[in-house]
Amino acid sequence: MTKKPIKITETILRDAHQSLIATRMSTEQMLPIIEKMDKVGYHSVECWGGATFDASLRFLKEDPWERLRKIKDGFKNTKLQMLFRGQNILGYRHYADDVVEYFVQKSVANGIDIIRIFDCLNDIRNLETAVRAANKEGAHAQIALSYTLGDAYTLDYWKDIAKRIEDMGANSICIKDMAGLLVPYEATKLVTALKESTDLPIQLHTHYTSGVASMTYLKAVEAGVDVIDTAMSPLALGTSQPATEVMVETFKGTEFDTGFDQNLLAEIADYFRPLQEEALKTGLLNPKVMGVNIKTLLYQVPGGMLSNLVSQLKEQGAEDKYYEVLQEIPRVRKDYGEPPLVTPSSQIVGTQAVLNVLAGERYKMVTKESKALLSGEYGETVKPFNPEVQKKAIGDKEPITCRPADLIPDELDKLEKEMAQWKEQDEDVLSYALFPQVATEFFKYRAAQKTKVDATVADEKNGAYPV
Repeated sequence: MTKKPIKITETILRDAHQSLIATRMSTEQMLPIIEKMDKVGYHSVECWGGATFDASLRFLKEDPWERLRKIKDGFKNTKLQMLFRGQNILGYRHYADDVVEYFVQKSVANGIDIIRIFDCLNDIRNLETAVRAANKEGAHAQIALSYTLGDAYTLDYWKDIAKRIEDMGANSICIKDMAGLLVPYEATKLVTALKESTDLPIQLHTHYTSGVASMTYLKAVEAGVDVIDTAMSPLALGTSQPATEVMVETFKGTEFDTGFDQNLLAEIADYFRPLQEEALKTGLLNPKVMGVNIKTLLYQVPGGMLSNLVSQLKEQGAEDKYYEVLQEIPRVRKDYGEPPLVTPSSQIVGTQAVLNVLAGERYKMVTKESKALLSGEYGETVKPFNPEVQKKAIGDKEPITCRPADLIPDELDKLEKEMAQWKEQDEDVLSYALFPQVATEFFKYRAAQKTKVDATVADEKNGAYPV
């Protein structure tokens, strides 16, 4: 038996808590278990990027850069990985190339080894700058393909784009199945096709939302996938990833045996279980997101998008329109060039579908994000836009056909000047670039905390507190 152990990326410090408890795990909750996690033998631990940056500043009042440095101190033997939205970085608009390059540079300098880079439209022009910057910094540049279904997404499409990614200088490819749409036997076909067209290692990332993820991993591993993403059991399943311990046990004694110690994994799970129980008690973890939502497969709509939809309709007192909106989503998606439904394209398509149904007329009202998408501001979709819908939304405006960031002048110097009064470290300008208001609030909070600490130290020196 030729041994080909399956490699595992652990997601509990990033995607698992982002998917289940709104990215609310604090650095303080992570640090005590890192030493044990470092002994497992993971291929990598995903611990940064995605929504962690925004949530740290906005809700936890933590500096995300400080979090990364502390995590890096704890992981002596394991590579650290982050999720990076191409030209969007971790924000919600396209940034100038100089900001993207500087962000990659600082991410690597503070401890990131592997950068997983994706674009919501799979427009690989939006990935070029980040890949080039990662290569320059000596990091591993992984390009993630946003997996989706539709006429355009044939095996030939995936094979062709994989070849282009290899030519671009990426080090590996990830199939990013954010909605749990990849079913087991399709995974066999997809992995086999990718292996035929590229020599790059292939990683598979999925969510348990539709209930098939563990079986999909099994078939993908048998077909030759190199790495899978899993989460420790207290924050696995539902809208998160398959459980690490379950996948380890599945491959035990086979050619794919990970060699991981289940006793060590049990100790790590024991550490996270009270955190899960507390989140259930406070309502931070909604039992609904832990179940199976087969509608994901029926409507090809990610779980998070379904819950947004329900709350949008509730606000309008139009919950009875739910199924009408579900039927409208694929129509809007087709009009918009059939993009994958992932942040921010999922929000753009979903909101427009709600407006179309509530207005009783399609595209009577068009959101500014829809106009931006149809103007080419997000990049190129796999199919052309519906010309009538495009005309109705943007009139005679000339759509962008180049790489959108080609039209954005360098902006680092300008950002530096705007936030100069708050700067305590080089990285602060990047926090400000991504979330100007949220970062400024955090900087004010940080300054206030510092003043408090300084006052306490001064009091102690002056004998205000008995020793």
